[in-house]
Amino acid sequence: MSRFPRLPWLSVFLALASLAPAQAPEPAADADRATQAAAAARAPVGENPDLLEHLVDSVLALFDLRTSGNTGAHLAIAAFLFILALLARRIVTGIVFVLLRKVAAKTESTLDDKLFVALETPAAAFVMVVGIFASLKVLKLSAAADTYLAGGSRVAFSLAIFWILWRALGSVFDHSQEIATEKKLGIAAFMPWLRKSLMSVFVVIGVLLTIQSMGYDVKTILAGLGIGGLAFALAAQDTLANIFGAIVVAIDQPFKIGETVRIGPNVGGVEDIGLRSTRIRLVDNSLMVIPNKTVAAETITNLSRFTQRRIEQVIGLTYEAKPDEIVVIVGDIKRLLEAEAEIDATSILVYFRDFSASSLDLWIVYVTKSSDFTASMELRQRVNLAIMNAIAARGLSFAFPSQSIYLEGDAAKRLAGGVEPPRAAGPN
Repeated sequence: MSRFPRLPWLSVFLALASLAPAQAPEPAADADRATQAAAAARAPVGENPDLLEHLVDSVLALFDLRTSGNTGAHLAIAAFLFILALLARRIVTGIVFVLLRKVAAKTESTLDDKLFVALETPAAAFVMVVGIFASLKVLKLSAAADTYLAGGSRVAFSLAIFWILWRALGSVFDHSQEIATEKKLGIAAFMPWLRKSLMSVFVVIGVLLTIQSMGYDVKTILAGLGIGGLAFALAAQDTLANIFGAIVVAIDQPFKIGETVRIGPNVGGVEDIGLRSTRIRLVDNSLMVIPNKTVAAETITNLSRFTQRRIEQVIGLTYEAKPDEIVVIVGDIKRLLEAEAEIDATSILVYFRDFSASSLDLWIVYVTKSSDFTASMELRQRVNLAIMNAIAARGLSFAFPSQSIYLEGDAAKRLAGGVEPPRAAGPN
Protein backbone atom coordinates (compact mmCIF):
# COMPACT_ATOMS: atom_id res chain seq x y z
CA MET A 1 0.00 0.00 0.00
CA SER A 2 1.39 3.35 -1.01
CA ARG A 3 2.07 6.01 1.59
CA PHE A 4 -0.41 8.93 1.75
CA PRO A 5 1.39 12.05 0.51
CA ARG A 6 1.75 15.08 2.68
CA LEU A 7 -0.39 17.81 1.10
CA PRO A 8 1.70 20.85 2.16
CA TRP A 9 4.53 19.61 -0.04
CA LEU A 10 2.37 19.14 -3.11
CA SER A 11 2.77 22.70 -4.39
CA VAL A 12 6.57 22.38 -4.26
CA PHE A 13 6.50 18.99 -5.94
CA LEU A 14 4.20 20.26 -8.71
CA ALA A 15 6.58 23.11 -9.49
CA LEU A 16 9.67 20.86 -9.51
CA ALA A 17 8.09 17.86 -11.22
CA SER A 18 9.95 18.38 -14.45
CA LEU A 19 13.26 18.74 -12.56
CA ALA A 20 12.85 15.64 -10.41
CA PRO A 21 15.50 12.94 -10.99
CA ALA A 22 14.38 9.76 -12.65
CA GLN A 23 13.91 6.81 -10.32
CA ALA A 24 15.08 3.33 -10.97
CA PRO A 25 12.76 1.73 -13.47
CA GLU A 26 10.69 -1.27 -12.49
CA PRO A 27 9.85 -4.09 -14.88
CA ALA A 28 6.17 -3.19 -14.88
CA ALA A 29 6.98 0.46 -15.50
CA ASP A 30 9.29 -0.52 -18.35
CA ALA A 31 6.50 -2.50 -19.95
CA ASP A 32 4.12 0.46 -19.62
CA ARG A 33 6.66 2.80 -21.16
CA ALA A 34 7.26 0.39 -24.04
CA THR A 35 3.53 0.21 -24.67
CA GLN A 36 3.24 4.01 -24.61
CA ALA A 37 6.21 4.38 -26.95
CA ALA A 38 4.66 1.94 -29.39
CA ALA A 39 1.38 3.82 -29.28
CA ALA A 40 3.22 7.10 -29.85
CA ALA A 41 5.01 5.58 -32.83
CA ARG A 42 1.67 4.54 -34.31
CA ALA A 43 0.20 8.03 -33.78
CA PRO A 44 -0.26 10.10 -36.92
CA VAL A 45 2.49 12.54 -37.79
CA GLY A 46 1.77 16.08 -36.65
CA GLU A 47 -0.44 15.12 -33.67
CA ASN A 48 0.49 17.23 -30.66
CA PRO A 49 1.28 15.39 -27.41
CA ASP A 50 -1.17 15.74 -24.54
CA LEU A 51 0.75 18.18 -22.35
CA LEU A 52 -1.81 18.02 -19.56
CA GLU A 53 -1.62 14.22 -19.38
CA HIS A 54 2.17 14.39 -19.41
CA LEU A 55 2.18 16.77 -16.44
CA VAL A 56 -0.28 14.58 -14.53
CA ASP A 57 1.87 11.49 -15.19
CA SER A 58 4.89 13.40 -13.93
CA VAL A 59 3.07 14.24 -10.70
CA LEU A 60 2.03 10.61 -10.21
CA ALA A 61 5.55 9.39 -10.94
CA LEU A 62 6.87 11.90 -8.42
CA PHE A 63 4.83 10.22 -5.70
CA ASP A 64 5.50 6.73 -7.09
CA LEU A 65 1.81 6.08 -7.69
CA ARG A 66 1.90 3.21 -10.18
CA THR A 67 -1.03 1.13 -9.05
CA SER A 68 -3.84 0.28 -11.42
CA GLY A 69 -6.58 1.39 -9.03
CA ASN A 70 -7.57 4.55 -7.23
CA THR A 71 -5.97 4.95 -3.81
CA GLY A 72 -6.36 7.63 -1.21
CA ALA A 73 -3.36 9.39 -2.66
CA HIS A 74 -5.01 9.56 -6.10
CA LEU A 75 -8.17 11.07 -4.62
CA ALA A 76 -6.18 13.52 -2.52
CA ILE A 77 -4.11 14.73 -5.49
CA ALA A 78 -7.24 15.04 -7.66
CA ALA A 79 -9.00 17.08 -4.96
CA PHE A 80 -5.93 19.24 -4.45
CA LEU A 81 -5.63 20.00 -8.18
CA PHE A 82 -9.28 21.00 -8.28
CA ILE A 83 -8.89 23.27 -5.24
CA LEU A 84 -5.72 24.70 -6.78
CA ALA A 85 -7.68 25.51 -9.95
CA LEU A 86 -10.32 27.32 -7.89
CA LEU A 87 -7.61 29.31 -6.14
CA ALA A 88 -5.89 30.13 -9.46
CA ARG A 89 -9.23 31.26 -10.90
CA ARG A 90 -9.72 33.53 -7.93
CA ILE A 91 -6.23 34.98 -8.36
CA VAL A 92 -6.79 35.57 -12.08
CA THR A 93 -10.12 37.38 -11.64
CA GLY A 94 -9.43 39.13 -8.35
CA ILE A 95 -5.79 40.15 -8.70
CA VAL A 96 -4.32 39.75 -12.19
CA PHE A 97 -7.13 41.36 -14.20
CA VAL A 98 -7.70 44.03 -11.56
CA LEU A 99 -4.08 45.10 -11.97
CA LEU A 100 -4.36 44.91 -15.76
CA ARG A 101 -7.45 47.13 -15.76
CA LYS A 102 -5.67 49.69 -13.58
CA VAL A 103 -2.74 49.75 -16.00
CA ALA A 104 -5.11 50.04 -19.00
CA ALA A 105 -6.93 52.96 -17.37
CA LYS A 106 -3.70 54.98 -17.51
CA THR A 107 -3.24 54.55 -21.28
CA GLU A 108 -4.75 56.81 -23.92
CA SER A 109 -6.29 54.00 -25.95
CA THR A 110 -9.55 52.40 -24.83
CA LEU A 111 -8.89 49.15 -26.68
CA ASP A 112 -6.93 47.58 -23.82
CA ASP A 113 -9.72 48.49 -21.38
CA LYS A 114 -12.24 46.63 -23.54
CA LEU A 115 -9.89 43.67 -24.04
CA PHE A 116 -9.23 43.07 -20.34
CA VAL A 117 -12.91 43.29 -19.49
CA ALA A 118 -13.81 40.88 -22.30
CA LEU A 119 -11.03 38.36 -21.57
CA GLU A 120 -11.56 38.04 -17.81
CA THR A 121 -14.42 35.53 -17.93
CA PRO A 122 -13.00 33.21 -20.65
CA ALA A 123 -9.57 33.27 -18.99
CA ALA A 124 -11.13 32.18 -15.69
CA ALA A 125 -13.02 29.45 -17.53
CA PHE A 126 -9.80 28.24 -19.16
CA VAL A 127 -8.14 27.93 -15.74
CA MET A 128 -11.08 25.87 -14.49
CA VAL A 129 -10.96 23.61 -17.56
CA VAL A 130 -7.30 22.91 -16.83
CA GLY A 131 -8.01 22.13 -13.19
CA ILE A 132 -11.02 19.92 -13.83
CA PHE A 133 -9.39 17.75 -16.47
CA ALA A 134 -6.11 17.60 -14.56
CA SER A 135 -7.92 16.25 -11.50
CA LEU A 136 -9.87 13.76 -13.61
CA LYS A 137 -6.76 12.49 -15.33
CA VAL A 138 -5.20 11.66 -11.94
CA LEU A 139 -7.92 9.10 -11.33
CA LYS A 140 -7.70 5.61 -12.83
CA LEU A 141 -10.75 5.18 -15.02
CA SER A 142 -11.86 2.52 -17.47
CA ALA A 143 -10.62 2.49 -21.05
CA ALA A 144 -13.97 3.77 -22.36
CA ALA A 145 -14.04 6.53 -19.77
CA ASP A 146 -10.48 7.54 -20.69
CA THR A 147 -11.49 7.72 -24.34
CA TYR A 148 -14.45 9.98 -23.59
CA LEU A 149 -12.31 12.03 -21.23
CA ALA A 150 -9.67 12.57 -23.91
CA GLY A 151 -12.27 13.65 -26.45
CA GLY A 152 -14.00 15.87 -23.93
CA SER A 153 -10.74 17.56 -22.96
CA ARG A 154 -9.94 18.35 -26.59
CA VAL A 155 -13.38 19.86 -27.14
CA ALA A 156 -13.28 21.78 -23.85
CA PHE A 157 -9.83 23.24 -24.47
CA SER A 158 -10.77 24.15 -28.06
CA LEU A 159 -13.94 25.89 -26.92
CA ALA A 160 -12.09 27.75 -24.17
CA ILE A 161 -9.41 28.98 -26.56
CA PHE A 162 -11.94 29.98 -29.23
CA TRP A 163 -14.00 31.76 -26.58
CA ILE A 164 -10.95 33.84 -25.67
CA LEU A 165 -10.30 34.66 -29.32
CA TRP A 166 -14.00 35.39 -29.89
CA ARG A 167 -14.13 37.93 -27.09
CA ALA A 168 -10.86 39.52 -28.23
CA LEU A 169 -12.10 39.91 -31.82
CA GLY A 170 -15.40 41.32 -30.59
CA SER A 171 -13.57 43.95 -28.56
CA VAL A 172 -11.42 44.89 -31.56
CA PHE A 173 -14.51 45.27 -33.78
CA ASP A 174 -16.33 47.36 -31.16
CA HIS A 175 -13.31 49.64 -30.81
CA SER A 176 -12.99 49.97 -34.60
CA GLN A 177 -16.67 50.83 -34.94
CA GLU A 178 -16.40 53.52 -32.27
CA ILE A 179 -13.43 55.09 -34.05
CA ALA A 180 -15.18 54.93 -37.45
CA THR A 181 -18.33 56.51 -35.99
CA GLU A 182 -16.37 59.20 -34.17
CA LYS A 183 -14.41 60.14 -37.30
CA LYS A 184 -17.56 59.83 -39.45
CA LEU A 185 -15.96 57.34 -41.81
CA GLY A 186 -18.06 55.72 -44.52
CA ILE A 187 -17.16 52.24 -43.30
CA ALA A 188 -19.01 52.88 -40.02
CA ALA A 189 -22.30 51.96 -41.70
CA PHE A 190 -20.85 48.60 -42.74
CA MET A 191 -19.22 47.64 -39.44
CA PRO A 192 -22.21 45.72 -37.98
CA TRP A 193 -22.63 43.33 -40.90
CA LEU A 194 -18.87 43.19 -41.47
CA ARG A 195 -18.49 42.04 -37.88
CA LYS A 196 -21.23 39.42 -38.28
CA SER A 197 -19.67 38.09 -41.47
CA LEU A 198 -16.14 37.76 -40.09
CA MET A 199 -17.33 36.34 -36.78
CA SER A 200 -19.41 33.76 -38.65
CA VAL A 201 -16.34 32.73 -40.64
CA PHE A 202 -14.40 32.50 -37.37
CA VAL A 203 -17.07 30.22 -35.87
CA VAL A 204 -17.00 27.94 -38.92
CA ILE A 205 -13.20 27.66 -38.74
CA GLY A 206 -13.37 26.96 -35.02
CA VAL A 207 -15.95 24.22 -35.45
CA LEU A 208 -13.95 22.57 -38.24
CA LEU A 209 -10.73 22.63 -36.21
CA THR A 210 -12.54 21.17 -33.20
CA ILE A 211 -13.99 18.39 -35.34
CA GLN A 212 -10.56 17.67 -36.79
CA SER A 213 -9.04 17.48 -33.29
CA MET A 214 -11.56 14.73 -32.48
CA GLY A 215 -10.22 12.60 -35.32
CA TYR A 216 -12.87 13.19 -37.99
CA ASP A 217 -12.03 13.85 -41.63
CA VAL A 218 -12.70 17.52 -42.34
CA LYS A 219 -11.95 17.21 -46.06
CA THR A 220 -15.25 15.41 -46.68
CA ILE A 221 -17.14 18.14 -44.86
CA LEU A 222 -15.34 20.86 -46.82
CA ALA A 223 -16.11 19.10 -50.10
CA GLY A 224 -19.80 19.04 -49.21
CA LEU A 225 -19.70 22.69 -48.23
CA GLY A 226 -18.00 23.52 -51.53
CA ILE A 227 -20.74 21.88 -53.60
CA GLY A 228 -23.47 23.49 -51.51
CA GLY A 229 -21.73 26.85 -51.71
CA LEU A 230 -21.56 26.64 -55.52
CA ALA A 231 -25.29 25.90 -55.75
CA PHE A 232 -26.04 28.75 -53.36
CA ALA A 233 -23.84 31.16 -55.33
CA LEU A 234 -25.65 30.32 -58.58
CA ALA A 235 -29.07 30.76 -56.96
CA ALA A 236 -28.16 34.04 -55.25
CA GLN A 237 -26.03 35.63 -57.96
CA ASP A 238 -27.73 39.04 -57.81
CA THR A 239 -27.63 39.11 -54.02
CA LEU A 240 -23.93 38.29 -54.01
CA ALA A 241 -23.32 40.99 -56.65
CA ASN A 242 -25.03 43.53 -54.39
CA ILE A 243 -22.96 42.36 -51.41
CA PHE A 244 -19.74 42.75 -53.36
CA GLY A 245 -20.97 46.18 -54.48
CA ALA A 246 -21.46 47.10 -50.81
CA ILE A 247 -17.92 45.93 -50.08
CA VAL A 248 -16.59 48.14 -52.89
CA VAL A 249 -18.48 51.12 -51.50
CA ALA A 250 -17.15 50.36 -48.01
CA ILE A 251 -13.56 50.21 -49.26
CA ASP A 252 -13.63 53.20 -51.63
CA GLN A 253 -15.93 55.31 -49.41
CA PRO A 254 -17.17 57.60 -52.23
CA PHE A 255 -19.91 58.96 -49.95
CA LYS A 256 -21.29 58.85 -46.41
CA ILE A 257 -24.74 59.06 -44.91
CA GLY A 258 -26.02 62.64 -45.08
CA GLU A 259 -23.95 63.69 -48.11
CA THR A 260 -25.42 64.82 -51.41
CA VAL A 261 -24.33 62.77 -54.41
CA ARG A 262 -25.03 62.34 -58.08
CA ILE A 263 -25.27 58.66 -59.10
CA GLY A 264 -25.85 58.52 -62.82
CA PRO A 265 -28.62 61.03 -63.57
CA ASN A 266 -29.98 61.00 -60.00
CA VAL A 267 -29.10 63.66 -57.42
CA GLY A 268 -30.04 63.39 -53.76
CA GLY A 269 -28.94 62.94 -50.16
CA VAL A 270 -27.74 59.56 -48.93
CA GLU A 271 -30.07 58.27 -46.20
CA ASP A 272 -28.91 54.68 -45.74
CA ILE A 273 -26.14 52.36 -46.98
CA GLY A 274 -27.24 48.77 -46.62
CA LEU A 275 -25.92 45.36 -47.52
CA ARG A 276 -28.13 45.06 -50.60
CA SER A 277 -28.97 48.64 -51.60
CA THR A 278 -28.35 52.33 -51.01
CA ARG A 279 -31.22 54.74 -50.33
CA ILE A 280 -31.14 58.28 -51.71
CA ARG A 281 -33.63 61.05 -50.99
CA LEU A 282 -34.00 62.94 -54.27
CA VAL A 283 -34.47 66.71 -54.57
CA ASP A 284 -38.27 66.25 -54.92
CA ASN A 285 -38.26 64.35 -51.58
CA SER A 286 -38.96 61.03 -53.25
CA LEU A 287 -36.96 58.01 -52.03
CA MET A 288 -34.86 56.08 -54.53
CA VAL A 289 -33.46 52.62 -53.68
CA ILE A 290 -30.45 51.76 -55.86
CA PRO A 291 -28.92 48.23 -55.81
CA ASN A 292 -25.32 48.29 -54.66
CA LYS A 293 -24.11 46.55 -57.82
CA THR A 294 -25.51 49.54 -59.77
CA VAL A 295 -23.90 51.99 -57.35
CA ALA A 296 -20.52 50.28 -57.79
CA ALA A 297 -20.84 50.37 -61.60
CA GLU A 298 -22.06 53.99 -61.96
CA THR A 299 -20.06 57.20 -61.96
CA ILE A 300 -20.49 58.88 -58.57
CA THR A 301 -20.13 62.62 -58.04
CA ASN A 302 -20.03 63.68 -54.40
CA LEU A 303 -21.55 67.15 -54.26
CA SER A 304 -20.79 67.52 -50.54
CA ARG A 305 -17.03 67.31 -50.86
CA PHE A 306 -16.27 70.54 -52.70
CA THR A 307 -13.10 72.15 -51.47
CA GLN A 308 -14.11 75.36 -53.30
CA ARG A 309 -16.91 76.39 -55.63
CA ARG A 310 -16.20 77.82 -59.09
CA ILE A 311 -18.71 80.33 -60.43
CA GLU A 312 -18.79 81.20 -64.13
CA GLN A 313 -21.27 83.48 -65.83
CA VAL A 314 -21.67 85.55 -69.01
CA ILE A 315 -23.43 88.92 -69.06
CA GLY A 316 -24.37 90.75 -72.27
CA LEU A 317 -24.27 94.50 -72.90
CA THR A 318 -26.04 96.25 -75.75
CA TYR A 319 -24.17 97.19 -78.93
CA GLU A 320 -24.54 100.83 -77.95
CA ALA A 321 -21.58 100.42 -75.55
CA LYS A 322 -18.37 102.04 -76.75
CA PRO A 323 -14.94 100.30 -76.57
CA ASP A 324 -13.64 102.61 -73.85
CA GLU A 325 -16.81 102.01 -71.82
CA ILE A 326 -16.26 98.26 -72.12
CA VAL A 327 -12.72 98.63 -70.82
CA VAL A 328 -13.91 100.71 -67.87
CA ILE A 329 -16.73 98.35 -66.88
CA VAL A 330 -14.40 95.34 -67.07
CA GLY A 331 -12.06 97.06 -64.63
CA ASP A 332 -14.97 97.98 -62.34
CA ILE A 333 -16.20 94.39 -62.17
CA LYS A 334 -12.71 93.05 -61.50
CA ARG A 335 -12.19 95.51 -58.65
CA LEU A 336 -15.50 94.71 -56.96
CA LEU A 337 -14.66 90.99 -57.13
CA GLU A 338 -11.24 91.62 -55.60
CA ALA A 339 -12.91 93.53 -52.77
CA GLU A 340 -14.85 90.43 -51.70
CA ALA A 341 -13.01 88.62 -48.86
CA GLU A 342 -14.75 85.30 -49.65
CA ILE A 343 -13.36 85.16 -53.21
CA ASP A 344 -9.95 83.76 -54.08
CA ALA A 345 -8.24 86.74 -55.69
CA THR A 346 -5.98 84.55 -57.83
CA SER A 347 -8.98 82.94 -59.53
CA ILE A 348 -10.70 86.12 -60.81
CA LEU A 349 -11.12 86.35 -64.59
CA VAL A 350 -13.10 89.20 -66.26
CA TYR A 351 -12.84 89.72 -70.06
CA PHE A 352 -14.80 91.07 -72.99
CA ARG A 353 -15.08 87.77 -74.76
CA ASP A 354 -17.62 87.56 -77.60
CA PHE A 355 -19.66 89.44 -80.14
CA SER A 356 -22.97 87.62 -79.87
CA ALA A 357 -26.01 88.06 -82.12
CA SER A 358 -27.63 90.63 -79.85
CA SER A 359 -25.04 91.44 -77.15
CA LEU A 360 -21.45 92.19 -76.29
CA ASP A 361 -20.54 89.39 -73.86
CA LEU A 362 -18.44 89.80 -70.72
CA TRP A 363 -17.03 86.55 -69.28
CA ILE A 364 -16.75 86.46 -65.45
CA VAL A 365 -15.12 83.63 -63.43
CA TYR A 366 -14.23 83.46 -59.74
CA VAL A 367 -13.77 80.76 -57.05
CA THR A 368 -15.14 80.95 -53.53
CA LYS A 369 -12.95 80.11 -50.54
CA SER A 370 -15.78 78.22 -48.83
CA SER A 371 -17.35 75.03 -50.12
CA ASP A 372 -20.70 75.71 -48.46
CA PHE A 373 -23.49 75.90 -51.03
CA THR A 374 -25.65 78.42 -49.19
CA ALA A 375 -22.72 80.74 -48.54
CA SER A 376 -21.67 80.56 -52.21
CA MET A 377 -25.20 81.44 -53.37
CA GLU A 378 -25.34 84.43 -51.02
CA LEU A 379 -21.97 85.58 -52.35
CA ARG A 380 -23.14 85.14 -55.93
CA GLN A 381 -26.26 87.21 -55.25
CA ARG A 382 -24.21 89.97 -53.65
CA VAL A 383 -21.80 90.05 -56.60
CA ASN A 384 -24.63 90.12 -59.15
CA LEU A 385 -26.27 93.09 -57.45
CA ALA A 386 -22.93 94.92 -57.35
CA ILE A 387 -22.44 94.28 -61.09
CA MET A 388 -25.92 95.67 -61.84
CA ASN A 389 -25.13 98.84 -59.88
CA ALA A 390 -21.77 99.23 -61.63
CA ILE A 391 -23.33 98.87 -65.11
CA ALA A 392 -26.12 101.32 -64.25
CA ALA A 393 -23.57 103.81 -62.86
CA ARG A 394 -21.71 103.77 -66.21
CA GLY A 395 -24.91 104.41 -68.18
CA LEU A 396 -24.77 101.01 -69.90
CA SER A 397 -27.60 98.55 -70.45
CA PHE A 398 -28.01 94.82 -70.40
CA ALA A 399 -28.83 93.25 -73.72
CA PHE A 400 -31.63 90.80 -74.35
CA PRO A 401 -32.31 88.59 -77.36
CA SER A 402 -33.75 90.71 -80.19
CA GLN A 403 -33.82 90.94 -83.98
CA SER A 404 -33.81 93.95 -86.31
CA ILE A 405 -35.70 93.70 -89.63
CA TYR A 406 -34.84 96.13 -92.44
CA LEU A 407 -37.38 96.67 -95.23
CA GLU A 408 -36.68 98.27 -98.60
CA GLY A 409 -38.79 99.51 -101.55
CA ASP A 410 -42.62 99.74 -101.54
CA ALA A 411 -43.00 97.80 -98.33
CA ALA A 412 -40.85 100.28 -96.44
CA LYS A 413 -42.79 103.24 -97.90
CA ARG A 414 -46.17 101.78 -97.02
CA LEU A 415 -45.06 101.08 -93.43
CA ALA A 416 -43.64 104.61 -93.19
CA GLY A 417 -46.95 106.09 -94.49
CA GLY A 418 -49.09 103.92 -92.30
CA VAL A 419 -50.51 101.92 -95.23
CA GLU A 420 -50.80 98.22 -94.82
CA PRO A 421 -49.31 96.13 -97.62
CA PRO A 422 -51.82 94.37 -99.85
CA ARG A 423 -52.88 90.93 -98.74
CA ALA A 424 -52.10 88.02 -100.92
CA ALA A 425 -55.05 86.76 -102.88
CA GLY A 426 -56.45 83.59 -101.58
CA PRO A 427 -58.02 80.75 -103.50
CA ASN A 428 -61.49 81.42 -104.97
